[in-house]
Amino acid sequence: MSPSDSVADPTSGQSAFAAHAGASTRGKLFRIVFAGSLGTCFEAYDLFLVGTLAAVMSKQFFSGVNPTAALIFTLLGFASGYLVRPLGAIFFGRIGDRMGRKRVFLITVALMGMATFMIGLLPTYAAAGFLAPVLFVSLRLVQGFALGGEAGGAMVYVAEHVPENRRAFLTSWVQLAPVVGLLLSQVVVQATRAVVGPAEFLAWAWRVPFFLSLGLLALSVWVRTRMGESPEFERLRSENSVSRAPLKEALTGRRNVSAMTCSLLALCPGAAVAFYCAFFYTPFFLTEVLRIGPDTTSLLTIGALLVSMPFFIVFGALSDRLDRKLVICAGFVLVVLGYPAIYHGLAHFGNAALERASAASPVVVIADPNDCSTQFNVIGTSKYRTSCDVAKSALVRAGISYTNKAGEPGMPAVVKVGEQTIQSYAADTQGSAARAAALSTSLAAALDAAGYPRKADAAQVNRPMLLLLMSALGILAAMTFGPLAAAMTDLFPPRVRFTALSLSYHIGFGWTGGFLPAAAFAIVAASGDMYAGLAYPRVAALVGAVLILLFALAARAQRLSCAR
Repeated sequence: MSPSDSVADPTSGQSAFAAHAGASTRGKLFRIVFAGSLGTCFEAYDLFLVGTLAAVMSKQFFSGVNPTAALIFTLLGFASGYLVRPLGAIFFGRIGDRMGRKRVFLITVALMGMATFMIGLLPTYAAAGFLAPVLFVSLRLVQGFALGGEAGGAMVYVAEHVPENRRAFLTSWVQLAPVVGLLLSQVVVQATRAVVGPAEFLAWAWRVPFFLSLGLLALSVWVRTRMGESPEFERLRSENSVSRAPLKEALTGRRNVSAMTCSLLALCPGAAVAFYCAFFYTPFFLTEVLRIGPDTTSLLTIGALLVSMPFFIVFGALSDRLDRKLVICAGFVLVVLGYPAIYHGLAHFGNAALERASAASPVVVIADPNDCSTQFNVIGTSKYRTSCDVAKSALVRAGISYTNKAGEPGMPAVVKVGEQTIQSYAADTQGSAARAAALSTSLAAALDAAGYPRKADAAQVNRPMLLLLMSALGILAAMTFGPLAAAMTDLFPPRVRFTALSLSYHIGFGWTGGFLPAAAFAIVAASGDMYAGLAYPRVAALVGAVLILLFALAARAQRLSCAR
């Protein structure tokens, strides 16, 4: 051994120490991102599980509910899905901004997890009567309330731990987590049904996916208990700068109001419609409008999810190099420009026979315009009974495009399919049940004669092209949603970040996305064009793009003013 070998090289020691420190930092970042993403994935699994099992849930808990009770549960279901989340954001935001992010992190995941597990324990309507739907809706309210604190909390917690120049890349894993939760819920349900069979699944095995959530809950809580508090919040606490009234502060002051406006109106609505269109509206469009089989649609949706998932990370990393809002804005522009071609492509490759029939034998609704309503029914409680509304609803449910023609005042609506004419009826007239059956039979016969397919021919469905188009929608969702957490975190000061981000997210993103199906249906019913519902997401994306550019111009003008 030479003398030089027996003496430690100081440079080598420093390099080894730096490498160890770097590895330690990377390991800590991994644990933080994993903790945030795992909890969000688990809560998304819980949330989407009920949606995936909607048909089963209605049979288990609402099979004997009278119409009045059904109305109440419809209202409560709406409240849990949309209204309760901002309340949860305010409640947990105050805790997060005053007492610490980690505490909320643990409470929300535990609350959501226990509510989901308890749904699996609930008695059915057959066993407990009216108590069953009451308990079910109560637990759904708990889930919605917990989600109000979880989504924003995970974004804030991870964003405040990571370097600013990598913030979008690392928080994009949190943004990817809901997609993984959606995919996981579908896989677990399909696998359980395949193992036990449809009959046993409906009888008792529907509870299994809810019970499995207990394992995910335990893992999430264990991981999160090992995490420390956010360094941003620790700094605020050490400086005695914690906000005493975070909600009031978030809604006052020029900077905070501007940030809330940008988040609420510019960033969140456009990202919401891109996300909901890709993963919720498109499967509905395929099954209900194009009449493609549910199994095929489910497999295509899973495939599109898998293809688009890496792009959440790609666009997160890209937005760290470019301006984050610029990447999101570019996604909004592509939504506005690309959606018509993509959805026309879905129709062409999914059900070409429907496309040909619409061109050869167009359907026309002739009605008194005063007899027709908009049919915008957010909570599902209104009844549309005029002859015009009855005719249009029947055509929309059948996935048939039509044009409108003004009829004589006071005359009942008629539907023309090519050269055939079918008279509609008012649903509140005597004998409406028999007339409804007659309308359905006559309309079906006329559509059959004109070549309108009752369902898509499985042999003619071009699955590779549908997968490509659905993946394109998923990639646009990734482009707008992946960098969203970092972009929103950048807007708000740490003192009110939890409250402001959560509240604006659950109103701007949750409400805009939640209203999409009802709004799209209303637009389609009013116009008769099965693509007209795309106006809702395209307008939301256009408004978002314009506002982002206006905020960018205003910020640039302010910088130039300060420089002078």
